[in-house]
Amino acid sequence: MSGVLTWRGHSWIALPARVYLAVVFLLACYFKILDPGAFALDVATYQILPLSLINLQALILPWVELLAGLMLLLGLRTRPAALLVSGMMVMFLVALTIALAQGLDMGCGCFANEGGDDPISWHTLVRDGIWLALSLYVLIFDRRPLGLDRLLERKTRES
Repeated sequence: MSGVLTWRGHSWIALPARVYLAVVFLLACYFKILDPGAFALDVATYQILPLSLINLQALILPWVELLAGLMLLLGLRTRPAALLVSGMMVMFLVALTIALAQGLDMGCGCFANEGGDDPISWHTLVRDGIWLALSLYVLIFDRRPLGLDRLLERKTRES
C-alpha cells in the first residue's frame, strides 16, 4: 500500500483536482462575502442551525472557503486545505440530505442567493459527493503537492 501512496504521479493527477476545487470554492465564497445577509437567509432556509448561529455561520464560512480555495490553488499547506474542504463537503452533504429528506423546496445557496433558480436535488448530492472524492484524493494521495509546499520543502532541504 505504501507504494501506492508514494507514487510520484499523484502530484500530477491531484494538481487539476486541486485547481478545480479551488475555483469551485473561490466562486462559492465570492457572492457570499459580497452579500452575507442573503447568504444568511440561504443558511436559515436549511432549518438546521439555531437562529443565534446563522449570522455567525454566514459571516465565517465564506472566508473559510476563500482561505481553503487559495491554499489549494497555491499548493500551500495543501493537505490541511484538503482536509478543510473535505470537512466542509461532509457538512454540506449532511445539510443537503436533511433538507431533501424534509422535502424542502429551496435553492442550494452554494454560489449565491439562488432562491429557486438552482433547487436542491439528488443531483446536488452527487455533485458534492464528487467534490468530496476529489478533496479526499488530494488529502490522501498528494504527499508532495506541486506548488508552494514543494518549493518550501526544497528550500528547507537546501538550507
